[in-house]
Amino acid sequence: MTSHHRRDFLKTAAVAASTSMLTRPGFASESHSSLGKAEHCIYVWLGGGAGHTDTFDPKRLGDPKERKPGSYYPAIDTAIPGVQVCEHMPKCAAIYDRFVPVRSVHHDVVDEHAAATNRMHTGRLTSGTIVYPSIGSGISHVRGPAGDGVPAYVVIGYPNVTRGPGFLGAAANYVYLTDTKKGPAGLSRPSDIADRRWDRREKLLDTLRAEYRRRHPDDSLVADYDQTVGEALRLGGPEFAKVFDLDGESADLRNSYGGEFGQRCLLSRRLIQSGVRFIEVSHNLNFVNGTGWDVHREGILNQHELIRELDTALSALVLDLERHQLLDKTLIVVGTEFGRPPGFDAGGGRGHQSEAFSVLMAGGGLQTGQAIGTTDELAKNIVDRPVSVPDLHATMYAALGIDPEHELYDGDRPVPITDGGKAIAELFG
Repeated sequence: MTSHHRRDFLKTAAVAASTSMLTRPGFASESHSSLGKAEHCIYVWLGGGAGHTDTFDPKRLGDPKERKPGSYYPAIDTAIPGVQVCEHMPKCAAIYDRFVPVRSVHHDVVDEHAAATNRMHTGRLTSGTIVYPSIGSGISHVRGPAGDGVPAYVVIGYPNVTRGPGFLGAAANYVYLTDTKKGPAGLSRPSDIADRRWDRREKLLDTLRAEYRRRHPDDSLVADYDQTVGEALRLGGPEFAKVFDLDGESADLRNSYGGEFGQRCLLSRRLIQSGVRFIEVSHNLNFVNGTGWDVHREGILNQHELIRELDTALSALVLDLERHQLLDKTLIVVGTEFGRPPGFDAGGGRGHQSEAFSVLMAGGGLQTGQAIGTTDELAKNIVDRPVSVPDLHATMYAALGIDPEHELYDGDRPVPITDGGKAIAELFG
């Protein structure tokens, strides 16, 4: 194994190491019976700022040429009476009773994508004194993996500090990949290493590990590192690698998910079945429309291609999880850093808006088939039921059976798991 592969191998494995959920404080017990009972979370990330008026909260039709504010596309009815979506989401519209559109999310970061992305992932402002953990790290830290020999937290997309563990440390970090046809690069065996050679290296490593444990029997750092190495070897083995064999699924099913993004969603279902607790799936890696969801100026012209791709993959994921009796056990959240205003810029596109935008939820044992929050006639301002980002995170934690008032620890310092967030009570029976 080259030094490059070895660094990737051990780094990737280190972030996957975690302990059993049964010993973790904050996990729902009989005293928290009102919390949800979901076991997994899939966070679909629409990086770039998906416009709510053009997707989940359509209003009157606008005209970019005449600079008339409004939605870019006509709206259609959904399976939730009185609730509409954009015309390019017919597949999700037909099964919208499995969803909950939260149309009144808000925060105060509007000018910078990175800061808004950090807010949506950590629930807090960027701080110069403390690096807060992401929602994925928080959930994986408290609950751990739901199966043996798998990481608790996987990102299907590019690595970013906003998805990371912050003060929780490497054990709450993620394993990431960008290619659905194979596992994470840091866990994949180099192609020039044959089985016999690999076996010899493992035996040598086992000898060295045993000797180091013998010499340092009371050193917790050594014990943690040795556990990480063992986890790396398990994750690098054939069992976890099987999860990435999408050809094991029927052609009809693979086709129902659609293209590259759809295959990432299909992989998410397989990762859920393997026991991964939290998965983030990025939607804008391939920039189907040239700009992703950041639709300033002419970038909005092909936005419908992104919306259709999302519609195909998301509806397939919901129905596939339902067929496998996993939908009630899996919370799906479709998030973005902020929305888009109803007005058009000089090029016909849209700017940024954070005072009112939408996040879509599905499954997870929630009381679906209802909409939370209402915006005004142009989706510019919230009319009722505002939901802060801490409230959104509290809802996600609660759905996973985690007390939203649970405290994490930065060293000896207690830190609330949310910034005073309250779960959306209407979603819990």
